[in-house]
Amino acid sequence: MAMPGRNTLVIMADEHSRKVLGCYGNELVRTPNLDRLAAEGAVFESAYCNSPICVPSRASFITGRYAHEIGSWDNAFPYEGRPEGWAHRITAVGRICDSIGKLHFRKPGGNGFRNEIMPLHVVKGRGDVQGLLRRNPPQRAAIRRLAEDAGEGASSYHQYDMDIRDAACRWIEEHRNEDEPWCLFVSFVCPHFPLRAPAEFFRLYDPAALPIPALRGPGHEPAHPVIRRLREIQNYDDYFRDDDHIRVALAAYYGMVTFVDRNVGMVLETLDAAGLGASTNVIYTSDHGDNLGTRNLWSKCTMYEEAAGVPLIIRSPDVPGGVRVKTPVSLVDGYRTILDSVGAEADSSVCGSSLLDIARGAEPDRSVFCEYHAIGSVTGIFMVRFGDYKYIYHEGYPAQLFYLAADPAEADDLAADPRYADVCAVGERLLRQVCDPRCVTKMAFQAQEARIAELGGEEAILAGEAFGYTPPPERAGFGGAG
Repeated sequence: MAMPGRNTLVIMADEHSRKVLGCYGNELVRTPNLDRLAAEGAVFESAYCNSPICVPSRASFITGRYAHEIGSWDNAFPYEGRPEGWAHRITAVGRICDSIGKLHFRKPGGNGFRNEIMPLHVVKGRGDVQGLLRRNPPQRAAIRRLAEDAGEGASSYHQYDMDIRDAACRWIEEHRNEDEPWCLFVSFVCPHFPLRAPAEFFRLYDPAALPIPALRGPGHEPAHPVIRRLREIQNYDDYFRDDDHIRVALAAYYGMVTFVDRNVGMVLETLDAAGLGASTNVIYTSDHGDNLGTRNLWSKCTMYEEAAGVPLIIRSPDVPGGVRVKTPVSLVDGYRTILDSVGAEADSSVCGSSLLDIARGAEPDRSVFCEYHAIGSVTGIFMVRFGDYKYIYHEGYPAQLFYLAADPAEADDLAADPRYADVCAVGERLLRQVCDPRCVTKMAFQAQEARIAELGGEEAILAGEAFGYTPPPERAGFGGAG
């Protein structure tokens, strides 16, 4: 039965590293609208995705379940509407729940939303099938183009995001007088690659004034064998000509973040103009971050803060403004949070807790979990964040341990230091409370190999189309309401 709740606006960006956001301490990026939202709400300083790649991350977010629980291993295992997610729960109690923009599920319809407006789903209902090839992974042909094309210029994603913004503004105006609380999920695609920013936004940043990413250059290649192999497959860095080219790429990323901020600001202005700003719960986050050249790594796919960490801001009349929350949280917490916000009951079997409660001081000592079984990974990668420590478990390979309070750059791996053996033991115990990493790694490889066989084998997959990013709906063959 539906319970009292508030209108809930959920805004998600794609590949937005929290390290490129003013309210998280970046003094160069221009994000006035998100910074204002943060000042009026709660900022979660230790928020993470549950898998640092689009499709599994979004499946965990919608269902409140970890990727291994629902078999969303990589970008070729999209969500199909089961198990039911928070959108199903909201519509089941008679509340309006619509989405606008990127979902990255298998296909429109059946995902719980009353309407999917301009949805972006995986290509041809299959997704990135070349990412299935983990035992003998190919180098990604599209990576060279994505690196070399970085800079000022147009992208099909820019117009798509503006269309999403305008549709969200119209939706809010049309639903300003609803009797029951509603939920609107607005999902932008920037600052996801391609690394091209509209001229207005690119020119806000002088590439020469942007610092070169940390821990890069000779001597900073990843030493860990699993990360080193991943870097060889996701080899963007090989195609940046020099430091000047890297700064241009960063200026493009910064420009796209400001572009996202502008679009978010226009949606929030519409909410205020409709008289709903003070009474609506607003959530801003991203599906994952981006390494952005740190450690000679680009894209996501790692457990470092740049990639696995996400921005997470909540503004609510029920949460004091200006709160900085240190408690670790993750996107699976979105399930209970959104249902709590709009006034619907959660499935008791899901993971996570309400972020509204955590912002008010609940569960200060909790841990969170992340996993990766996709492109370039030779084994299962698992992460547990607890207190100021991050423990990363690579099935069959050495673990990693970072003490983030003293080493926020994650430059000093403590896992082999006998003085931290007890901390590593705590990390592994917390991991095994969630899953058996050996069993999950085996399950992932078996599922991927079965899908490879279904698609005609490795040669058939390699002969198929390769793409660097999912095209917007008019090119992907999807459009309109689902």
